[in-house]
Amino acid sequence: MMNSRRDFLQKLTASAIAIPFLSSANAWDQPVNLVRNPDGPVLRVALMGLGGYASIVAKAMQDCKRAKITGLISGTPSKLSEWGTKYNVPEKSRYNYENFDDIKNNPDIDVVYVTTPNALHHDQVIRVARAGKHAISEKPMALNAKEGQEMVDACSEAGVKLLVGYRMHFEPKTLEVIRMRNADEFGKILFFQGLSGFRIGDPNQWRLNKALAGGGSLMDIGIYSINGARYMVNEEPIWVTAQETKTDTVKFKEGVDETIQFQLGFPSGAVASCLSTYNMNYLDRFFLNGEKGFAELQPSTGYGPIKGRTNKGALTQPHVTHQTLQMDAMAGIILDGDSPVVAVDGAEGVKDLKIIDAIYAACASGKRHELNL
Repeated sequence: MMNSRRDFLQKLTASAIAIPFLSSANAWDQPVNLVRNPDGPVLRVALMGLGGYASIVAKAMQDCKRAKITGLISGTPSKLSEWGTKYNVPEKSRYNYENFDDIKNNPDIDVVYVTTPNALHHDQVIRVARAGKHAISEKPMALNAKEGQEMVDACSEAGVKLLVGYRMHFEPKTLEVIRMRNADEFGKILFFQGLSGFRIGDPNQWRLNKALAGGGSLMDIGIYSINGARYMVNEEPIWVTAQETKTDTVKFKEGVDETIQFQLGFPSGAVASCLSTYNMNYLDRFFLNGEKGFAELQPSTGYGPIKGRTNKGALTQPHVTHQTLQMDAMAGIILDGDSPVVAVDGAEGVKDLKIIDAIYAACASGKRHELNL
């Protein structure tokens, strides 16, 4: 494993992948290496909720330079045993949902990455904060903006950081588009389109349970277009309109959205037109249009590789597993105080939740809703 890890890191260095951080006024002119401080301390991570996504994160973390799995939290004893053996986590650092408050006494854990269903994030993150540990919440951070703000406040009061698992904020092709926009290579931004969707399978899964998911496609996949509109246009929207379409009331019950189209307006006059759905495949595309050029990412938010082009040609940055990039970058944020190009803190998560709240309200009212982020 050590040899493969060393080979992986050598390949990264040879590829000269860069992730810029806003540490100075001219940071865009001085991109730094993939791992900003490769010899810095290692972030010790406990994974909470050992399901499908945690498996992806855990595998990706094996190639991290600055993040390591040192704790596990699950309600399933067999998973704790299996994962503990696989990732060399001792029994003293394995917890269930009843006793994980005891992490406060565990010096081998710096942060807990919460990957449980949406409705559980709020209470679990607050418990993590009260135990004196930093928290990473998978997106969406909560079911609504009120819950999200309570999480932010709890972490602030405890003196710990709260981050959100926005992996795309560290993806090289995405960052190249942002760099080009900041360098005015597209000119004045006029329009953004975000298409986020797939045909969901098992009708009994938690993502189609309003009590656990808080909604439907918008909470799970549409949030990528919401968040993407903000970091691609580089403004906060000031109004939203939205329309819901539901063709299958058996799979998509009351409160679980199947398809939502929504539009965002920005202070500069730029507009965004987006689609979120659980009933159409092949929808994973961002398009940014400016007076002097354009950028297209398709796929734009899948696990990769992301593919993209601009009016100047194809984007050629090498693909690296998103969660590997994310966790190494988050180590820098938590341990070194790095400031990423696109924020991943709790305040960022609350802004997306405010927009989600407004989209649902606009669907219900049929009216334009003003935003103040």
